[in-house]
Amino acid sequence: MKLKMPTKKVYEVKQGSNLVEQIRLFIHKVTDPLHPKVNANRPQNVKSLSHPFSREKQHLFDLSDRDSFFDSKTRSSIVYEVLKRTRCTKAKYSMGITSLLANSVYTSAFPLHDGDIEGVNAEPNDRKLLYEQWASYSVFYKYQPIGLIRKYFGEKVGLYFAWLGVYTQMLIPAAIIGVIVFLYGCATVDDNIPSMEICDPRNNITMCPLCDRACSYWKLVTACGTARASHLFDNPATVFFSIFMALWAVLFMEHWKRRQMRLNYVWDLMGFGEEEEDHNRAEYEFRVMQKAMKQDQSLPKEEKVKLTCTDRLPAYLTSVVMMGFMISVTFAIVFGVILYRISIKAALHISTYPAARSNIRATVKTTAAIINLIVIIILDEIYAAIARWLTILEVPKTDKSFEERLIFKTFILKFVNAFTPIVYLAFFRGRLVGRPGNYLYVVGSYRMEECAHAGCLMELCIQLCITMLGKQLIQNNLFEIGIPKLKKLLRKRKSEVTSLQEEEVKILKRYEKDHFLGPFAGINPEYMEMIIQFGMVTLFVASFPLAPLFALLNNIIEIRLDAKKFVMELRRPIAAKAKDIGIWYNLLRGLSKVAVIVNAFVIAFTSDFIPRLVYQYAYSPDSTMHGFVNHTLSYFNVSDFQKGTAPLEPMHLHYKVQICRYKDYREPPWSSTPYDLSKEFWAILAVRLAFVIVFQNVVMLMSDFVDWLIPDIPKDISLQIHKEKILMVELFMKEEQGKRLAVQDNHNQETCTSPSSDDQSPSRPRSHSVIHSKASW
Repeated sequence: MKLKMPTKKVYEVKQGSNLVEQIRLFIHKVTDPLHPKVNANRPQNVKSLSHPFSREKQHLFDLSDRDSFFDSKTRSSIVYEVLKRTRCTKAKYSMGITSLLANSVYTSAFPLHDGDIEGVNAEPNDRKLLYEQWASYSVFYKYQPIGLIRKYFGEKVGLYFAWLGVYTQMLIPAAIIGVIVFLYGCATVDDNIPSMEICDPRNNITMCPLCDRACSYWKLVTACGTARASHLFDNPATVFFSIFMALWAVLFMEHWKRRQMRLNYVWDLMGFGEEEEDHNRAEYEFRVMQKAMKQDQSLPKEEKVKLTCTDRLPAYLTSVVMMGFMISVTFAIVFGVILYRISIKAALHISTYPAARSNIRATVKTTAAIINLIVIIILDEIYAAIARWLTILEVPKTDKSFEERLIFKTFILKFVNAFTPIVYLAFFRGRLVGRPGNYLYVVGSYRMEECAHAGCLMELCIQLCITMLGKQLIQNNLFEIGIPKLKKLLRKRKSEVTSLQEEEVKILKRYEKDHFLGPFAGINPEYMEMIIQFGMVTLFVASFPLAPLFALLNNIIEIRLDAKKFVMELRRPIAAKAKDIGIWYNLLRGLSKVAVIVNAFVIAFTSDFIPRLVYQYAYSPDSTMHGFVNHTLSYFNVSDFQKGTAPLEPMHLHYKVQICRYKDYREPPWSSTPYDLSKEFWAILAVRLAFVIVFQNVVMLMSDFVDWLIPDIPKDISLQIHKEKILMVELFMKEEQGKRLAVQDNHNQETCTSPSSDDQSPSRPRSHSVIHSKASW
């Protein structure tokens, strides 16, 4: 275990030029009310050189105050490392406290919190300071005390909250632009010609039924509200916003890399990682021990026993089968919701209650989205447990391997669970329908769903809105508040603490109080929650420009909720070092790349941006949008309905209908090729594909240019790292030079005091100077 500790050697941290320094001081002065009142969070003008601590070089360190040289976080890490490496039995493969915990010899092992938070007699400590300056809702507008978080919880937890802070900070400009795009849609809705044509009652357009038999003919003007609402999200500004969000994702990643390098420098993590040894997990050691006991006589003594791929093959096969089965379950549930929408729509159409028939579309959309949300929340909890169980079956060798496999499985399952309904609405609904007289049916007589005339973008927006709000408010926030408190209450009742008097509870020892807190389950669930949110913000932002605003408001609450949970509701975690956020960065980078492609397809195929563009510049007689609605509607002769599919109430509109309209680009019934796809369809399809290719390549080229333009390491940090290396080399050169001079002086002294052949004087006894150094830790 190598601990980098500050040495006696200090140097001045080089500031920028005078102008840059003045600007920095001015900004710091203006934003001073936003900074927490924590010393560990303030920038320092001097910094100590750090070096791995060892007894041989303890003269390099300031040991004047041995009690405070190692802080409580470091001491707990040392103790845990000792307990983990200490053999607990005489068995060859049995290791330390992890084996004892795995075998339920001990129920838990955790470092203690610094002290109490509330109460008159609560002494000042880091935990109380964190509660006042970080976990309190009254300081929601302030920056996080990242330095103090790292000091108390360790680098791994500190990096998570630093990343969450950067992500939330970067959401501010995205939310502002998203609101502007939404307001632009609100401001131009009255000037939108397609919406005006749909809402114009003089356009006596009769539409074909939306379902077989139960549904009847309807007027296009009844879709006026949906058309106006769709324009709020489906307008030319969304294309600009999609490009902006793609560049925003790159800027966010670059900003985080630079922030991460700055934290690595300040926290002395530059050389961490390569020399650190990752120890085997207790479960792996136990399986190796079982295998060794079976093969002890057949194997040579010098051959080391380990688990091979053959040993893990059944677990790997189980993982593949179970993952495939769970993904199939998700698809099946989405298909079930589709059948629900189809059946409930038909049921509402034949209902005798006017209230039920008044808002059929809104009722079906909202209830289906809520059902999807409930299913997502339930399956998320199930999938998390299944992913952990499958990872345990595979018996990974190290904690790092276990964590990466668990993250990968959980991410795949939760990502599919959260985004399958959204992908269906964005890319499949309304495209696998057929046409009047030749519809596509599933499960017998269920006709596939159609989109409204304004497209499926509005339904996609509703699904995203309900999913984001529901997951963030119910699954993330309420669960994080309610479940830990409920578990804490159950642990107290199980330990019969409720039977104690209030005075007796107050005199409980620190470890007894902490035992009633929830066990620390790692920060992977917190990362997973934010990664899924990042996907919601970036993948379908073209259909929901308010997603960054919702994410920003959630994260402002989320930071304080997580802070309160870590400080008050959970046991103190064992401080773990980390120089980056690990596999999560790769997932973020992958999502930002996929987001460009997804948004290109949403704009091209889900929205009406391309059809409007093609009509205006290729088919409009006056190069305006007048006549666009009529251009998108095809004709159908009602005599061509399949037998048994015609409306039961053909006179619902009080006149006989001979020709109805439907949204598609097909030839009219009086043409030589009735109901075939028209040339307009193929022209629009070609432009859509061309737009996807151009949009994807242009945006990715711009993203790569921004990535290349911004260096990963800030220039001042690069200079300070170089300076630190030079100073460290000089320090050790002086040390070696001092050692050589000391050896040379001793040699000269011995030469001068040794008797020579010419000197016959009696020899005098030589005095030896012995220095005893003793250090207790």
